[in-house]
Formats: sequence, C-alpha cells, structure tokens
Amino acid sequence: MASSIRWVSFDCTDPYTLARFYADVTGWQFDGESEPDDEECAVLPPGPDHPGLLFTRVPEGKVVKNRLHLDLQPRDRTRDEEVERVVGLGATVQADRRQPDGRGWMVLTDPEGNEFCMNTSPAERELLS
Repeated sequence: MASSIRWVSFDCTDPYTLARFYADVTGWQFDGESEPDDEECAVLPPGPDHPGLLFTRVPEGKVVKNRLHLDLQPRDRTRDEEVERVVGLGATVQADRRQPDGRGWMVLTDPEGNEFCMNTSPAERELLS
C-alpha cells in the first residue's frame, strides 16, 4: 500500500485570486464555495486520480525561488500560444529555455511570483521526434 497525493498546496497572500488564476490556466473547476476572504480556496481535480490545487493564506509573501513547481503543457495549442494565453491571465515570463529546434520550455511566474514551467504540447513533441 502507498499514499497518493490529494492536494498540491500553495502558501499565498490571496488564495481566492490565485485559485481563480490556476483554475483559468488549467481549465479545472474553481471551488464554487470559496469566497474572496476565505483562508483557503481550491481548484478541484479533474478526476478522482488527480490531486487538486489548494491555496492557503499566509502572512508573509514569497521570498526565494520555489523548491517545487508545476510543469504544465498545453492540451490544444502550442507552447508559445499557451504562454501568450497565460500571460494574458496574469503570468509573467521569467526565462526562455526554448531550443532552436522547438524543444524546451518557458519559465513563468503566477501573480504572486511562484514559478511554473510551460512545456511543449504532446502534438509538438510528436512532430519533433
């Protein structure tokens, strides 16, 4: 027997706003019972075998680089199109790790400065192999 991951948790100063951001980024359902002043807000998992995302209010802001981050991939568009979309939602590009042949990823931060990466889509990886 083993444990499974129930939540990937984020400490943040504004759980409601950050949960809304990640719900928009992932397309997963924002917990409709969450209110702007709640201490915790969630993005519900897309299925029973997936962890959800939990955002918990803490008094201090982010200070150093994350030791854990999400690596995302677009489902229905290219990496570069998805980067443009999430920047429009409030992300900021931090580093460009794209390779000349199209491989690689982009490093972004969410509205509170937490790093995440955007990788190539499965369709892009298929074309590159």
